[in-house]
Amino acid sequence: MRRVDLTLEPEGSFPVPTANGYQIYSAILSALDDVNKDISTRVHDSSIGSLTNSGLLGTFDGSRRDHHKRVICDETYNLKMGVADSRDQEVFQALADAFVFSDDTLELADGDFRVRDFASTNTTHAEILEDASEIVTQHDDTFEIEVRFETPTCVKESGEITTMFPHRGSVFRSLLRKWSSTIPDKRADELELAMTREDFEANLIEKPDAGTYETHSVLVNRGEDGGPILRQGFTIDCTYKFKDASEATRTAVTALALFSDYAGVGGFVSRGCGTVSVEVGR
Repeated sequence: MRRVDLTLEPEGSFPVPTANGYQIYSAILSALDDVNKDISTRVHDSSIGSLTNSGLLGTFDGSRRDHHKRVICDETYNLKMGVADSRDQEVFQALADAFVFSDDTLELADGDFRVRDFASTNTTHAEILEDASEIVTQHDDTFEIEVRFETPTCVKESGEITTMFPHRGSVFRSLLRKWSSTIPDKRADELELAMTREDFEANLIEKPDAGTYETHSVLVNRGEDGGPILRQGFTIDCTYKFKDASEATRTAVTALALFSDYAGVGGFVSRGCGTVSVEVGR
């Protein structure tokens, strides 16, 4: 799996939606379509959200247009992308072709960005487990996992209902499902994590920072009539602490936390939701 970090420079000052992940997703698909139509279709049709997209991260000005903000011409912006499925490395190559080798422009509705830097890191599920095991070995069971939910996070609870709180059971069950759906078939028995929601609830405590908590309503798609389809989510800084957890449980939870840097948390990650940054073992 891969994580890609783009540094973007706007060509002028122009408005973008307040929650711009959906617009950025459309621009990414368009760029991919120019270099490889099959990959663009594959990303769009993925049932597991194999591509994550943070939307634009940076400093903005206000805008007179409702539900918009304005990019600042002399600022730079970050765009984080992840390719969580190890079977989708062709996606990474197509991204490189689109933003490095072909054209270094990301085209939006009201203006364009130049790609000033394209950096990537890669790992595997097995390497993540090895890193998690090393962290657990180096620390006692009191070490904490700090998660910054950087973009609106929509974790499905039932039907179309999403949770509005970084509950340990909801967050890590979501990550477990993504982990299980992306591990290579030939190593499924070796890499499967035998955890349940009840395990997360019994062995973890969440400590949210109330001062950073915000709720959001995010455009994630459009209906056949063109009308917006919205989902609710949250952003917050949250620390997860172990409570009487076994070494195996601490290793599994730590691996899932490291995995979230690539896979995101919850649904609609390709539309700008669920991007996180994680610090483990401090």
